[in-house]
Amino acid sequence: MSEALSTSSTADAGARPHRVVVLALDGLLPFELGIPHRIFGRPKDDRGRPLYEVLTCSVRPPGPVETDADFAIHVPHGPEALATADTVIVPASYELGPVFEQGVLTDELAAALAHLRPGTRLASICTGVYVLAAAGLLDGRPATTHWAQAEHLQRLFPRVRVDPDVLFVDDGDVLTSAGVAAGIDLCLHMVRRDHGTAVANEVARRTVVPPYREGGQAQFIALPVPDPQQASTTTARAWALGRLHEPIQLRDMAAQESMSVRTFTRRFREETGVSPGQWLTQQRVERARHLLESTDRSVDQVARDAGFGTAQSMRQHLQAALGVTPSAYRRTFRAGADEPGAGLRT
Repeated sequence: MSEALSTSSTADAGARPHRVVVLALDGLLPFELGIPHRIFGRPKDDRGRPLYEVLTCSVRPPGPVETDADFAIHVPHGPEALATADTVIVPASYELGPVFEQGVLTDELAAALAHLRPGTRLASICTGVYVLAAAGLLDGRPATTHWAQAEHLQRLFPRVRVDPDVLFVDDGDVLTSAGVAAGIDLCLHMVRRDHGTAVANEVARRTVVPPYREGGQAQFIALPVPDPQQASTTTARAWALGRLHEPIQLRDMAAQESMSVRTFTRRFREETGVSPGQWLTQQRVERARHLLESTDRSVDQVARDAGFGTAQSMRQHLQAALGVTPSAYRRTFRAGADEPGAGLRT
């Protein structure tokens, strides 16, 4: 194995960057291939050291890989790079052949995936999920893909619990995303999970994308291009974000757009993919995360400032959304701020 692919010793494993290996398959979409490099190539610790290292590999020895565009790319690493990965990401491909048609891996792909170490975090973008499913890695687990392929994915892999409405699914050590740009949402989520909202938000700011997109795929299925003649709920959302710490009634949000509650609720769901109540909870969870990471306010104060009212209410919502208590979340990411990599989950 080349020096570039050698893994660090146990003694310095905590100091080395988290290695992300992107598996480039023939027929890949160049845009999706670039997402992990753009998102994971940005984060740095407080000493300016990269928090991630991103490599690209093929199922074959180093060489050209065809794309869906009018050019090929040169991939510098072979499948052995998968054995060195902390996280492996499989972007979409339009040439999956029997993987897409029959739900079985090619011999070449199976041999490549055999390099994976136990405990490696796995992720897919768009139809890259077919590779994980064909390998049996999604049996009995929730997953998603591009909404146009969700029904086909479910038929081909009935043991996978396909959710066609979400932008991504985080099932711990296996994560899947919807189509194309949802790969950005997924990668930002992984950075957020590893190092907290402040780091993820800075990456999003530099990439000129929202750090967290509202809703799910439903908004793109029903209304791919919003009708400019229809009233929007943007003003109401901006109004609510400015007073998350206060009780917010649905009728008050509707009043910001001069709509009836019924019309506002329908339009809100069309535009965001979720109900106003679900959206408010999402925003309050994000506000609580930010305050827990960046301030020394007590849990009770954070709960009030984020609009949950009581620490118990916030604890329930964070447990449901993140699987951890407020105190545990703060310990993880405040430690991560003081000790680079301390908040990283591998």
